[in-house]
Amino acid sequence: MITTPRRRQAASALLALGTLLSAGACSVANSGPEPKSSGAAANTVRIVLPEEPPTLEPCDASLTATGRVTRANITEALTERDPSSGQLQPALATEWKQDSPTEWTFALRKGVKFHDGTAFDAKAAAFAIDRAVGSKIDCNVNGYVFGGIKLTVTAVDDATLKVKTAKPDPILPLRLSFVEIVPATTSATGKVREPIGTGPYKIAKWDAGRSLRLEKFSGYWGKAPEFAAAEYVWRGEGSIRAAMVKSDEADLAVGLAPEDGAGDSAVQFPNNETSYLRIDAAKPPLNDLRVRQAINYAIDKDGLVASVFAGLGKPAGQLVPEGVTGHSAAIQPWPFDMAQAKKLIAEAKAAGVPTDTAITIIGRNGIYPKAAEAMEVVQNSLNEAGLSVKIQMLDVNAWLEYLLRPFPKDAGPTLLQAQHGNQAGDAAFTMGQIYGSKGAQSSFGTPELDDLITAGEQASGEARQTAFAKALDYQNKDVVRDAVMAHMTGILALSKKVTYKPNAATNDEMRLADMHPAG
Repeated sequence: MITTPRRRQAASALLALGTLLSAGACSVANSGPEPKSSGAAANTVRIVLPEEPPTLEPCDASLTATGRVTRANITEALTERDPSSGQLQPALATEWKQDSPTEWTFALRKGVKFHDGTAFDAKAAAFAIDRAVGSKIDCNVNGYVFGGIKLTVTAVDDATLKVKTAKPDPILPLRLSFVEIVPATTSATGKVREPIGTGPYKIAKWDAGRSLRLEKFSGYWGKAPEFAAAEYVWRGEGSIRAAMVKSDEADLAVGLAPEDGAGDSAVQFPNNETSYLRIDAAKPPLNDLRVRQAINYAIDKDGLVASVFAGLGKPAGQLVPEGVTGHSAAIQPWPFDMAQAKKLIAEAKAAGVPTDTAITIIGRNGIYPKAAEAMEVVQNSLNEAGLSVKIQMLDVNAWLEYLLRPFPKDAGPTLLQAQHGNQAGDAAFTMGQIYGSKGAQSSFGTPELDDLITAGEQASGEARQTAFAKALDYQNKDVVRDAVMAHMTGILALSKKVTYKPNAATNDEMRLADMHPAG
């Protein structure tokens, strides 16, 4: 049984950055959410993002652009994972226990109110879980976190919830940390853009295309956050985001590159993201294993990290990083070997594979710093290897159509620029959704890999680690569904007026309650 009080991170001083790169500031006049002299700014934390959130729909909060605004700010879950220790902590549930291999009981926090004044209780929790996992509104959390797991949720009384699974699931409380709780008045037949939650902030105004303002919820059950409000704006250029902090038009800017010129406001931190290309392995010429192997050999990961990412990253060979249950120590980054890449493409062509078919890299603007430049490097390498590759860079909403099922029809063979963060600490949150035949983000799978993933999902302890590592090894050797590039490092710019300590979850879950006025 879990009884630890809910984690609350203490205020912290600014992180020191060992090596700071400076550049000239660019003019951003009138680009901030509030002028410098605004009295309202004194108690408002001003954040500039690379892109506008596509939605604040709670059941899509596992998407980075949505979750970093929504999770733990507007909405909350029953449980939450401490990104530093990896331990699961109480949130809207105070404790939980496993009654049998397929049944869990959760004791819920009393006295909690939603932003509309209605009470949080077991009926609301059951509704929110059913809506996210059991409805037909295509919630990202369903495919990403649950991967087809069937749940039966019962409100025993106002403060007691029972959850049954069709099969044993040893990490169910961890999965539920991704289900944001909403009141039963929320639509169960369609997604909502602006949710009602129990979090420390509520939505005040969303001026589409311009800004989003959250204000402190006076009825919050926990410790009140120090900032009365948060104002989000978005600017596509990293140099502009950095300059807004330096010119006191913003307090925090995310998604920066070293050359963006954040100077002494820059804070470097290890995030949990891994950049990769999803290979559309069901379509020729990408349906040939030799071609997929050639793509991996043709990408110079060390050069990409050193040049485009300016050393902020580490070449990677798998999406499950070290420290996450299921990581395979046997998998190393594919070596750069252009001669071998050309040889494999030539062999495939001689065997009748249409290697001259046009392949499209579907990129996403702002997915990480210098995203377009990274894809240009990849394009040049793959063309040199003997393939015919072009690039199409998209904004987040258009890109999501390629990321999530159902995928666009008649798109032809594609390589999807993607980034995956396993902030939950278990390979189950990678394997099913990304590599399973029916995964929400999977364009290809095999029955053999599906069986290996299932074995990992049902195991526990050391057996779970072994089973998932075996599945990853099989994927890397026999399936080769993607080209993994690098484990990434993040940079944000932070005003001296604000103290905030980023962590491995910051890219996906940026908690306003962990931000404090300096001094």
